[in-house]
Amino acid sequence: MTSLKGYMGRVLMIDLSKRTFGEFPWTDKDRKRTLGGKIMAADILLHHITPEMQAFDEDNWLVITTGPLTGTGCPNTSRFNISTISPLTNILTSSNCGGDFGLTLKRAGYDAAIITGKSETPVHVHITTDNVEFLDASELWGTKTGEAQEKLKHYPGRLVIGPAGENKVLYACVFSNDRTAGRGGVGAVFGSKNLKAVTAFGTKLPEIFDEQALRELNVKWIKTLQNHPLTGRQLPKLGTAGLVSQMQAHSILATKNFSAGRYDGFEKVSGEELAEHHLVSNAACTTCVIRCARMCKVGEKIVKGPELETLGLLGPNILNDNIEAILRWNYELDELGMDTISCAGSVAFAMELAEKGVHDFGVHFGQIDNLSQMFEDIAYRRGEGNLLADGSRRMSQQFGGKEYAIHAKGMELAAYEPRHAVGHGLGYATANRGGCHLNAGYLVVLEGLGLDVDSLTHHGKAALAIMLQNLMEAVSGCGSCLFTSYAVFPGFLVDKPNWFVTKAILAVFPYVGPIVNLLSHFTKVAQIPLPLLPHIKAVHLATGMRTTVASMLTWGAYGYNAERISNIILGQKADADTLPKRLTDELQDPNNPRTKVPLDKMRKVYYRGRGWKHGIPTYHRLKTLGIVLDKKYYDEAVARAMRKD
Repeated sequence: MTSLKGYMGRVLMIDLSKRTFGEFPWTDKDRKRTLGGKIMAADILLHHITPEMQAFDEDNWLVITTGPLTGTGCPNTSRFNISTISPLTNILTSSNCGGDFGLTLKRAGYDAAIITGKSETPVHVHITTDNVEFLDASELWGTKTGEAQEKLKHYPGRLVIGPAGENKVLYACVFSNDRTAGRGGVGAVFGSKNLKAVTAFGTKLPEIFDEQALRELNVKWIKTLQNHPLTGRQLPKLGTAGLVSQMQAHSILATKNFSAGRYDGFEKVSGEELAEHHLVSNAACTTCVIRCARMCKVGEKIVKGPELETLGLLGPNILNDNIEAILRWNYELDELGMDTISCAGSVAFAMELAEKGVHDFGVHFGQIDNLSQMFEDIAYRRGEGNLLADGSRRMSQQFGGKEYAIHAKGMELAAYEPRHAVGHGLGYATANRGGCHLNAGYLVVLEGLGLDVDSLTHHGKAALAIMLQNLMEAVSGCGSCLFTSYAVFPGFLVDKPNWFVTKAILAVFPYVGPIVNLLSHFTKVAQIPLPLLPHIKAVHLATGMRTTVASMLTWGAYGYNAERISNIILGQKADADTLPKRLTDELQDPNNPRTKVPLDKMRKVYYRGRGWKHGIPTYHRLKTLGIVLDKKYYDEAVARAMRKD
């Protein structure tokens, strides 16, 4: 139980092998140290994993967590997180989702659920306040995600996998309604455990520390989000798809397997095109006031439309300007239960291997007629699709082409071409789960997609990456959508780019690194309010915990370091923070020597700012954050990481 408000005070432990359940010990000290969400999950996994553990081991835990703001009525706080060892990267992954499962899990009386073991037969786990049922899922096995959820429609909170998860495609995902825990292959881990579905039901609500004050804050918070140019105008109007045109203008639109940053046919796959000719209505995750989701018509069905990543990576990155095809593929991939980012990245790499005469997988740039069939073949691991199902890193290990296999740590990059957003490139390289734009700190929002900080300079980018990575970890740990953090930036920086004040602020940004580092390391100087980040006050009003900027930075740093040292224990090498040579060695613009990612320069500064050596947190840094590990165990893990195999 807990004396803190906002939490339910219980963590559920489920063993599929024994078909038993009980409570996992989690104290208020643990809650205060880790907040919730992916930070909580990182701490749980850190103290469970072993160097020999693999993603498909029965003892690999699936850790499903909520945040303290989940279920409190705060805007955009229906998010939940699934963390585990990734079959795609062999290190930790954390996959965030906006479906309603987090809300129903909390209403069942739990802040988190840990699932271990493996069922002998397909199983559907149903969680209620005082019971866990292990239901036969034989009739569900083999169904696509839509049909599975239709069969489970009487259960209010649902997680399901599709054929890709059942067949252990390494980037299979998990669905809750039409929202996705998409990255790192959590769906394949479900499949390896014969876990087809998890549902939850309950009627409990978290107690609030100061309900009236939180209600008043929520009114102001909603107005802030609705009045901000990014969260109140751009995202509702165009969704994330609205970024396509901006990315084109700033030369960061991944094109032809990241060989370029601009695409002549971009307008045909833009957010404007989607809104004008294909949008049926806006939609939203539960509790969301931004409503950035697109509902579009595919055949006779009204379905979730594509996000920016899908438009970019199945559009310009494979030289395709047919938006109707992308709408159809987005629906097909969702039904099959696959991450569109890793799938599209693997397809683009296969296309380049074919173009270079290395191996013909049957897919080629600009040719789209057979891609639906290829997606089916990947999901069911048939023919050439079986090769693509393992992702671009393993394909490059088999066929070559590592310099243009576009991944970091085995995870395919999102749609932002980093040679014109070099800070974002640093984020890709240092992200704990691999080539993720969000775990990267999303510096691209400073480098052209919101603000217009010099996108080619390396100055200040390491410090900004650390700051944004930590803050975004904490926002996610609250249970909040990361889009709510957009409103941190004053609206005039977006609306008045030519105003002298805006220009002055943006010009100074790359040189505030020392100040940012001061905030990151000496958090006592950050005991200040930050009105543009309402999460700080919301956590206090919901839980009763005193919360400041320092608290957020410390929680974020705790999570980031816990994940990093977990990866080292799992076998990540000290030199893993890299990008493919296409992005670090080849100029995007042959006439501009700055158009490549100066990773070596930024990475050294980044490590100093983090308190890491060779990409590994020092024992002192871990101890300072409160991360407790046996010193001998730590030294052995570091020795393995430093060893040249």
